[in-house]
Amino acid sequence: NLKRFPHCLLLTRVGQFYESYFDQAPEIARLLNIKLTSRKWNGVQVPMCGFPLIHIDKHLKVLVQEHKRFVAMCEEFPRVTCGAKEFDRRVSRIITPGTLIDEPFLNPFENNYLLAISVPSNVDPISGFNHSLGLAWTDISTGEFYSRQCLLESLQDELARIAPREVILTNDFKSTPDHPVVKALVEEGSFISFVAFPHTDDIPRRVEYDHPHDVGFASHNLSAEELLGAYLRANLLEHMPTLPSPSHETALNRMQIDSHTIKALEIREGVYQGGSKGTLLGVIKRTTTSGGARLLARWLCSPSTSISEIESRQAVVASFHRHPHFRADIKEIIGDAEDIGRIVQKFLLGRGDCTDLLSVARTIDIWWAIIKRVNEEKFMKDTGTNEVKEDWRSFKTLVNQIVDLNYLSTRIRTALSTDSFVREGPTESMEGITEVEPTEGTQSFGKYQGKWMINPDFSQKLASLHRALQRFLQQKDRLERELQLQYEAPSLTLRSSPALGMHVHLSKAKRDKKQLDATPTFISISESGTTKSYFYKEWSHLGGLISETISALVLAEKEAFDILRHEVPYNAFALRRNAEILDELDVTLSFATLAAEMNFVRPRITDDSSFHVVNGRHPAVELGLLSAGRVYTPNSVEMAPTCNLHIITGPNMAGKSTFLRQTALVAVLAQVGSFVPADFATIGIVDKLFSRIGAKDDLFRDRSTFMVEMLETADILRRATPKSLVIMDEVGRGTTVKDGLALAFATVHHLTVKNQCRCLFATHFHELSDLLGWSNGISNQCAFSKVRFYCTDVVEIEDGHFTYAYRLQPGVNRESHGLKVAQLAGLPPDALSVASQTLNWLKRKEYERTTISPFCVPEITDG
Repeated sequence: NLKRFPHCLLLTRVGQFYESYFDQAPEIARLLNIKLTSRKWNGVQVPMCGFPLIHIDKHLKVLVQEHKRFVAMCEEFPRVTCGAKEFDRRVSRIITPGTLIDEPFLNPFENNYLLAISVPSNVDPISGFNHSLGLAWTDISTGEFYSRQCLLESLQDELARIAPREVILTNDFKSTPDHPVVKALVEEGSFISFVAFPHTDDIPRRVEYDHPHDVGFASHNLSAEELLGAYLRANLLEHMPTLPSPSHETALNRMQIDSHTIKALEIREGVYQGGSKGTLLGVIKRTTTSGGARLLARWLCSPSTSISEIESRQAVVASFHRHPHFRADIKEIIGDAEDIGRIVQKFLLGRGDCTDLLSVARTIDIWWAIIKRVNEEKFMKDTGTNEVKEDWRSFKTLVNQIVDLNYLSTRIRTALSTDSFVREGPTESMEGITEVEPTEGTQSFGKYQGKWMINPDFSQKLASLHRALQRFLQQKDRLERELQLQYEAPSLTLRSSPALGMHVHLSKAKRDKKQLDATPTFISISESGTTKSYFYKEWSHLGGLISETISALVLAEKEAFDILRHEVPYNAFALRRNAEILDELDVTLSFATLAAEMNFVRPRITDDSSFHVVNGRHPAVELGLLSAGRVYTPNSVEMAPTCNLHIITGPNMAGKSTFLRQTALVAVLAQVGSFVPADFATIGIVDKLFSRIGAKDDLFRDRSTFMVEMLETADILRRATPKSLVIMDEVGRGTTVKDGLALAFATVHHLTVKNQCRCLFATHFHELSDLLGWSNGISNQCAFSKVRFYCTDVVEIEDGHFTYAYRLQPGVNRESHGLKVAQLAGLPPDALSVASQTLNWLKRKEYERTTISPFCVPEITDG
């Protein structure tokens, strides 16, 4: 196995332990911080380490999640022999970061995607940004399977959106670290696995592809899907599921958010602290199910561009929002729902157990309870305006898609003996019982009473075996009482053990053994200071019958469980579809709860270039201020085809960047179907969302802050369309004033004349307004007639202090008040005095319009 899987760490099952040997043992001992020892092998001491079976999940998390290592699991499989118990050992699965199934450390609220990328052989590494790539990705734990094609220039955006745990490339890319695909993966911090591309003839077709007729589209995606399938078969081995047909995504039905914007807007993960705290996801999340949480994250990173889809979601949100009691009832019902997507996948992988079956039954009951509660809701269809009734019809349309699976729930509940779930792992009872004798000392057969998983009436065979077992156990009880009375031995019991077989046991031998010793039918087989055991033929025969019946019952239960277990894969499509509907109900219910808590409104969605938001708010910033007892200052924005670019000026820390971000987040929330933080909103569909905010240097890749800024700006100017929304903050700040001003003007010019997109452009280059023809709020030049100017300001207070006026107003503010911000930051008074004198001197010399000799410096006075 070490030779077969040289790229893996090999863990070998030995009884109740996992062990590692030879050269891998020191590495595993170091990674897991466990003791390294040695074992004699063919007369030679070899390194060895190991740990108990119960610690496997903890150590897999360290090896796979933290250290990104591949782990080959070599398991024991009982060998059918006539003699002693023997095992065969073989690798049944290779665990990688992207192929987790049901491990306890798998985050239930996040997808664990494995992504394969197919790169055409004719892609030019230098100028191939317009070439198409094939993408295929799946979450093995849920069975979700997607594919799409994308341009090479959009690959990094797709990586940020999908957030794969592992990415697969062919071996060709091992030696090409400068290839743009590899560079994009490195840029996003993706974990890359290199594999040999499978020959088509070697690929067993386990997926039926239903591609569009576009041959180019099909070939790119088909190659990615084949690469993904081959990788899964090579690693899942005996746990390989039959993959469903992939869901094919297109760029036309989803808002494209570039990778910089997903990070800058902190949609899913915080920029500074990581995690979801303070992010859009963390702030708006009110979901109660793990599937709903995963769906919410997917929606936020790929909002819809379909007006009908958005409005259907809004209708469900509105129905929940209007009636708090109905909302509370549904929330309570779905709160107990299980993660059916992952449970169904467990059964498809052959890993489901009795507890999972009961989870399926409980969730089916929850689906039925939802339908029942919705049907009881009379006021929705009998009262209200046409809009209310139309919303309720949309709500009912969604709920009515739930497939009736009550027969499956009834069958599971009828079959399983729920009172008998007294062990931690149901699978152990179904598949782990291979012997009828207890393994811990000597015990009575009474422990088998009431401990069965399947109800006796599930089949005639089970019922007959249970009746026989009860009859034999009753005979055993009668025999035990008769022997106790006949031989005056109150401590006598009839027992079985692996060492002694069927035997008569005395727990108080000194008191009770006299008559038994004198009877030849009792043959002494074991004795200690206080106990004694005998062989007794009648009990040996009866105990044998009990043992045979228990063995038959164990096998019959396994057969019955296998029948039940196959019910789930048979109904997998319906179960998954119902789970998807429940997830959507959970997310829309979350939106309604959020809207009620934070006074969000339902936006109107249009197909034009309008963008009108009255008193919009940044949801994360508002929540942070409210928790501190402060009030958020809302701001409005109105863009239309005749005025689609706004220049925003004003002091530092006066809310310009927050306003830009809140506008973008309002667009995201509107197009996922949520209500938005505003008093009124009309949003024209945004096909692409871009931001140029908060650049920082990238020294590892030899990129200065200014280079990063220009790369992001170039990407926006190249890709933005008339239906896009762009927010840009301080373009050109990383170079000289003249160069920066020129670049800022060129960027605005290109966005207005070429891209013609909606844009908010914040800047401290006050001269930019003059270049754009600012004059009392009206642009004089025809080329910039669509540009409007807004600003923030500060308000001076009598005692020399000041406060910010965060509300935007028409106009241009030529004061950035940088010295005031420096004062707030605690700059020493002497330094502030020098800065103030220098600023006054520069103003007198009209620094911006004259050339100053390097030897002509301002005169600074002490004080």
